[in-house]
Amino acid sequence: MTPPFAPKPNPSGSDPRPICVPCRLAAIGAVALALAGGFAYAAGWLTPARLTAPRIIDTFEAVAGPHPGYRRNHAKGLCVDGYFDSNGNGAALSHAAVFAPGRTPVSGRFAVPGGNPSAPDTSSPVRSLALQFRLRDGEQWRTGMNSTPVFAVHTPAQFYQQLLAAKPDPATGKPDPAKLKAFYAANPETQPFQRWVKSHAPSSSLANAAYYGIDAFLFTDAHGTTRAVRWAVVPDTPYAPITAAQQAEKNFLAADLDERLQHGPLRWHLLLTVAQPGDPTSDATLQWPDDRQRVDAGTLVIERTTSQEDGACRDINFDPTIVPAGIAPSDDPLLAARSAAYAQSFQRRTREEALHPEIHRTRPNGEPS
Repeated sequence: MTPPFAPKPNPSGSDPRPICVPCRLAAIGAVALALAGGFAYAAGWLTPARLTAPRIIDTFEAVAGPHPGYRRNHAKGLCVDGYFDSNGNGAALSHAAVFAPGRTPVSGRFAVPGGNPSAPDTSSPVRSLALQFRLRDGEQWRTGMNSTPVFAVHTPAQFYQQLLAAKPDPATGKPDPAKLKAFYAANPETQPFQRWVKSHAPSSSLANAAYYGIDAFLFTDAHGTTRAVRWAVVPDTPYAPITAAQQAEKNFLAADLDERLQHGPLRWHLLLTVAQPGDPTSDATLQWPDDRQRVDAGTLVIERTTSQEDGACRDINFDPTIVPAGIAPSDDPLLAARSAAYAQSFQRRTREEALHPEIHRTRPNGEPS
């Protein structure tokens, strides 16, 4: 009897062995299972105790409540447009095209922290500024900055625990002071941030605050030399602290900025601070010494504002790891975590916008956009 898989004569000389269809199907199934397992692991389904971007964004939603179509953090903001006028000095540190002399178009966004787009401007002492530089060669540089030179925590796990501690008590609608106190006591790394906030009153305007990149990045010049750098944009407008009258207002920041821009563009200088050997690059809670080299790389000019409901910034994910050639992320663990969380937030809100286009037809306070 002829075996079922016995080869037949093959005059062409090719491999006469039969194809095992079940084997191929099993291999395809194994690959599909591996891919599914990879997605499940990345999402945290197989390891519920592991900290993932969806878990962080879920916690933002639990803290702020549901606000479909808005960013899960820094939900309240407004779009701005302008340009960066490079003086060429930054080219000594990085060969990125943005530092060549000349202008680079910029779109950005001012915001206050938190996931509630209707929150009072005084809900946080921190203001933030995110920017997207559109370089001539098609590259982009995106950055998210805060009005504090240090961050409260230096690891994603600490950030997650801080979110949990800030979750509102159902009975009061506000964070439990005891939980926040316990978090800060258990994490002394937060002390530099707490000291800075206590000794620096919030600015009276978005226009007179400095904004800091906080995380370290690696700049490489045209000769291949790499240095760790942090940056800040420092305003030409003199700083003034928030007033008692502003403390009682809910939405003074946007109105103040619009009024100032009626008198002309607003300007900030982009200052690059260069680390020395031994300066921490993986810990955003620590400042570098004041005597470090600083390079004034040019002027950020903001010319106009638009509503975040329909402005250019609405559809930008200000992922800080999107950088041009000549700039690279450092070993700061917050950078990868921010990138992943921003992507998760972007995916959720853009999906919500696509399913419900009416979301952005009005501002959070009910005014037409």
